[in-house]
Amino acid sequence: MSQSTINFATAPGHQVMAAAGKKILRPGGKVATEQLFHWAQFQPGETVLELAASFGNSAIALTKQYGVRVVGIEKNPESVARARANIQAAGLEEQVQVIEGDIFHLEQIPGQFDYVLAEAILTIQSASGKAKILQGICDRLKPRGKFLSHELRVNDREDEIHRALAAAIRVNSTPLSETNWIATCQTAGLQVLNHQTGVMGLLNPARVIQDEGLIDASKFFWNVLTRPQLRDRLLTMRQVFKQYEHELGYLILCAEQN
Repeated sequence: MSQSTINFATAPGHQVMAAAGKKILRPGGKVATEQLFHWAQFQPGETVLELAASFGNSAIALTKQYGVRVVGIEKNPESVARARANIQAAGLEEQVQVIEGDIFHLEQIPGQFDYVLAEAILTIQSASGKAKILQGICDRLKPRGKFLSHELRVNDREDEIHRALAAAIRVNSTPLSETNWIATCQTAGLQVLNHQTGVMGLLNPARVIQDEGLIDASKFFWNVLTRPQLRDRLLTMRQVFKQYEHELGYLILCAEQN
């Protein structure tokens, strides 16, 4: 979705942050994702299916750093077109592919993969939606394949926080507790090998600089300062994050197909 077509009053929070120039949209930031990849122990030539691949930036970075082959699935056709342009510009057409599709219908993707990567995807699904996507993930994993997950975690006042997040982010954000995230994976047939929790600093200025780098962070802050509708939405989101900072966090986990 292009910035010119975004209604900042109603758009989902991740689209608003992306319109402001934020590239790292995971609740634990870049450091948590790097830990997740450390657990994965990627080997050159292995295959990764990335859910909600957006503009292809993470798929490109994965291939450059680890030599893996990545297939991304993305529902938004404009994002798919932009991802393909980014892949072409990086000269990685043979290693990275982003296809238009629905994460609720992973059966439409041929073959199985060594890894399935989902970051900040399951949080915004209902309980039944989480279960359906996880079943699809299991079907797309090779035997002993690994699921890599990075999601929002809540440790208290769940119903109240779900309502507050839904109002601020404009999606049905339903993070789970650490125990319930692990149980949800195990119910789907995924054995959790490693997991880690931490604080959620998604819109904290220091975290923005850490995740985006000084130049891109400066562009983000400028956009927030100079675009009132964008600023209002982001400040509303940040207010909720700050209000529940002791109850909200992130969880990363690496699980293996049983």
